[in-house]
Amino acid sequence: MPHVIIKMYEGRSEEQKEALVAAVTKDVIEIANASEAAVSIAIEDYPKEDWPEAVYRPDILEYEGDLRKAPGYPNPFKA
Repeated sequence: MPHVIIKMYEGRSEEQKEALVAAVTKDVIEIANASEAAVSIAIEDYPKEDWPEAVYRPDILEYEGDLRKAPGYPNPFKA
């Protein structure tokens, strides 16, 4: 505890991913009062064209009431 999953468009470098994991780990340790050994982080890369079905629908639309921070971009399923 806690486990963080970061889903994003593919294309970030390994250096960017390492920096992101380090920053998120630091904040989780500090804010959630967790030990470093308790924190796990996964990064899932998606092609931009797969985002609506692979991430937006199941993780954003289906959990809209539970989101702590909603995206600021338009719903890709609305006309």
